[in-house]
Amino acid sequence: MNKRLRDAVKKGNLFIPFITAGDPVPEATIALALSLQRSGADVLELGIPYSDPLADGPVIQNASKRALAGGMTLAKAMALVPEMRKEGLTIPVIVFTYANPLLQFGFERFCETACDYGIDGLLVPDLPFEESETLANECEKQGLALISLVAPTSQQRIKAIASRAQGFLYCVSSLGVTGARKTLHPQVEAFLKLVKEASPVPFVVGFGISSYEQVEEMGRHADGVVIGSAIVEQIGLRCEALKQAESRDEAVKEIEQYVNSLLHPAPTY
Repeated sequence: MNKRLRDAVKKGNLFIPFITAGDPVPEATIALALSLQRSGADVLELGIPYSDPLADGPVIQNASKRALAGGMTLAKAMALVPEMRKEGLTIPVIVFTYANPLLQFGFERFCETACDYGIDGLLVPDLPFEESETLANECEKQGLALISLVAPTSQQRIKAIASRAQGFLYCVSSLGVTGARKTLHPQVEAFLKLVKEASPVPFVVGFGISSYEQVEEMGRHADGVVIGSAIVEQIGLRCEALKQAESRDEAVKEIEQYVNSLLHPAPTY
């Protein structure tokens, strides 16, 4: 694992936003990444659009459709990262993709390219832990972190998965696909307690977090949160404005204000 990711996750209270590469256009992805860094993002999760995203709900599925319609691919998405770096992105970038695109691209080629492009890690939600050794070995050669996931259904496997965890451990807060939820799974606290006992690395919670209250609550039980669908939904609402250079800055500013509202309490007067 490289120094950039190792240093970023040390401090705790992590904010890890997710956006889809190329949604709605590559220029917007770069602008949004820089905006999220300004809002205090510690790590950026960059989703690769895919036609059959098994772990994703309607909001991120629609983001994938928009990005794919614009011609985004795994190779093009990875190439956005050095562009972000040129514009001033300093936080680690984790690529979120599925096993099929990765197999087509090639594990070795992906890891070498990711290293060359300043990518720090990889998350593959449909690759079971028991089948990840080949990819893990390729990642290790290039200093990439292969991020592991655990879910409430993983209780018998938490110790095994946590023992191999790199960077941070991603805890799925509820069963089902991604998407904003008004309430989180009632057993999530007990689940996170088990993870805390087993994990040698920081652990974060994702899937469903969409309010300041949820961020604050999960912050008491974990080392940070992943926020995806709530942000991607705001991107979708401003899709046309983000496509146009003359209106993009204002749309990004509005999304930045929304993100800040998730991370900080509303002012009282």
